[in-house]
Amino acid sequence: MAIGERIKFFRNLRGMTQKYLGQIVGFPEKTADVRLAQYETGTRTPKDDLTYLLASALGVSPMALDVPNIESYVGLMHTFFALEDLYGLKIKMIDGIPSLQIASNANANYETLSGLFRDWAEESDKLTAGEISKEEYDEWRYTYPSGDSNWVRISLSSI
Repeated sequence: MAIGERIKFFRNLRGMTQKYLGQIVGFPEKTADVRLAQYETGTRTPKDDLTYLLASALGVSPMALDVPNIESYVGLMHTFFALEDLYGLKIKMIDGIPSLQIASNANANYETLSGLFRDWAEESDKLTAGEISKEEYDEWRYTYPSGDSNWVRISLSSI
């Protein structure tokens, strides 16, 4: 999903119109909806400062907006290959089922990634056990790493 599609996804999730979101990030009222539409359709790509403003207005991590190319299975596979190269992610067959693992041998990223994956597993287990709702789980994912959407709230003056 491209950044424009992610913006639209979160905007709809938050119940915002294009005009409203555009105005929050500082576009003039007259053109706010048109400008947002350009980003959502991919006609324009937001620069980093606008991405941060959009993320703040949507209450998500900027990283939740900027995702790798996973629009096709081949794109997804190349994302996994990059994760293998950068972080030691490995694929193993366990009982005939492909499973992703973090390579622990001589991998400087192992401890950090293990902790991050444990966080994810704990939240996923809470969802499965009915301890949290799907909405609470999604909110945790979309605001990760803090789990608190307030951490991404920034003022226009800080950009």
